[in-house]
Amino acid sequence: MIQHVHNYHIYDLFKADANWYYKIPKYQRAYTWNQYNWKALYDDLMENGREYFIGSMICINTANDAIDYQQLEVVDGQQRLTTITLFLAAIYSKLQQWEDIVKNDEDSYDDYRELKKLLLCKGSKENGLMLVPQIESNNSADYAYVMSTLGLSKGKKEKNFGNRKIAKCYKYFCDRLDNEIFNLSQNDAITKIRDIYSIIKCAVVVKIEVSNSSEAYMLFESLNNRGASLTPIELMKNTILARAEQNGLSTDDCYDKWQELLENISDDYATQERFFRHYYNAYKNKINALFRKENEKKKDILGNVATKSNLLNIYEALIKRNLSDFLDEITQCGKVYSMFLLLNDEDTRFKTELTSLYRVQGTPSYLLLLYLICEQVNLQLEDNTIEKIIKLMTTFFVRRNLTDIPNTQDVTRIFMNIISDIEDNSLKSTNIYNQIYNVLQSKSATDDLFKEKLSGDIYEDNVGITRFLLCELAESYMTTETFKDLWAQVEQGNNGKKVYEWTIEHIFPEGERIPNEWVDMIANGDRELAKDYRDKYVHKLGNLTLTGYNSKLSNMSFIRKRDRQNDKNKYLGYKNGLGLNAEIAQKDSWTIEDITARTKKLVNELLEKYKL
Repeated sequence: MIQHVHNYHIYDLFKADANWYYKIPKYQRAYTWNQYNWKALYDDLMENGREYFIGSMICINTANDAIDYQQLEVVDGQQRLTTITLFLAAIYSKLQQWEDIVKNDEDSYDDYRELKKLLLCKGSKENGLMLVPQIESNNSADYAYVMSTLGLSKGKKEKNFGNRKIAKCYKYFCDRLDNEIFNLSQNDAITKIRDIYSIIKCAVVVKIEVSNSSEAYMLFESLNNRGASLTPIELMKNTILARAEQNGLSTDDCYDKWQELLENISDDYATQERFFRHYYNAYKNKINALFRKENEKKKDILGNVATKSNLLNIYEALIKRNLSDFLDEITQCGKVYSMFLLLNDEDTRFKTELTSLYRVQGTPSYLLLLYLICEQVNLQLEDNTIEKIIKLMTTFFVRRNLTDIPNTQDVTRIFMNIISDIEDNSLKSTNIYNQIYNVLQSKSATDDLFKEKLSGDIYEDNVGITRFLLCELAESYMTTETFKDLWAQVEQGNNGKKVYEWTIEHIFPEGERIPNEWVDMIANGDRELAKDYRDKYVHKLGNLTLTGYNSKLSNMSFIRKRDRQNDKNKYLGYKNGLGLNAEIAQKDSWTIEDITARTKKLVNELLEKYKL
């Protein structure tokens, strides 16, 4: 399994006459170390001196002995390796500043030339460097550029270079060295830099060489890794790559399929993790049947439900059972899941319905939708039936997220049980819709409770659902000619943060200090009564609407809110053209009676729209 294992000093690991160079394969994670790691490495080296052990590395060496220069693929240890070489580059840059002086001292000049040779490899096929980082996050390009500034290679400065980890790491060590030699004479500074170099070049690394990816990744998993901890999803990838060759598959092909999957389910880790939970929960019965022995009493061998804690165990079992089938099935499901994430700007199937479901925070239902769309042909489901199911789920989540019925912890199980019902009863076509409708109706809050919540302090209970319902009401008044995108976002300030262009507006202001105009209008000048009204009515549906430029309206009087215009005479207030505001725009005052009447009207519209 292990071809070679040996502890090396840094100067041996990168020695000038070595017949190897190191490459980080493309399927490795990008360089992730930060200032905490750089500081820890620097301080550890300086405090412990020479012969300090800084960790191990695992390399794949498939070269024939006859080959002059071996390319060693770094499977574990790339974070330390990249950091060490950037540290050496920073030392070289300082000696280079005083090259004329260094050349006049034999020992200093020996160190200077040795440093250069450690960073270069004549036989390296990529830029002549001893280390070739992978391409993700511009690691390879940024690294080459750093070395080019020292005259060691060719490199181009890519856009935003200074904001990325490679540049920041190199700058960190340059700054630390500057601090070390601050106020020293040139000769003393050179001596100090050489002392630091003597420590780092004598640091010890254990290098382990194996012959193939499978052995490398199995070994990697068994070692106590001191680098940045890997996520369960990264460990899944490692398991796939470790077993690729054992299954007669190409490591590169497996990596490409894995990357295709992750691209479909976004680069957000929480979303990726949710997909893997949803996939197992949707296909739990089918998956566990693969592992169940004859007369096995335990039905769910891999677990009743996928959670964060058991996710890795589930997928390691699936990967080890049949890697080829697993990759084919999971990538196909990933393509379907990408529909739910609305990653494509173009119109796709069910996009309108899925957009509403997403906005109403209906992501727990994706596990059922994943199953229905993946199995659409077998289940004889027409597109219009799936559209109806998505709309039904939207209604369910409007009611659930406002009433908290059913409990959050029960929602996943409800959708998993629906899948079991479909499979156990061999349901097809509209019978599936009917089953889903019956289950969701039985699990939802009563109309009376839903009405009570709609009529209550809805804004205080759930701002997200409140915004969704106001947008739905506003859109119900729109035509093709009057359509406005109420979910459009604009950048706020220079920090890149985006906010909704249309925001919730409290007609009667919600602030602690009620303006005099409002005290006079709503409570005939009685400030205590106005405060009482504010506490009871300000968050009611009837007192809420949608406007642009919410911060500019704030505590203005009702008339100023109603009639406010911009410098182009475009109405910003209640005369902004939304049908939701048409009735308000006709009023000259705003009273508790108006809030009560409008609340009743809007509640009745929503009860009709979201009835079960």
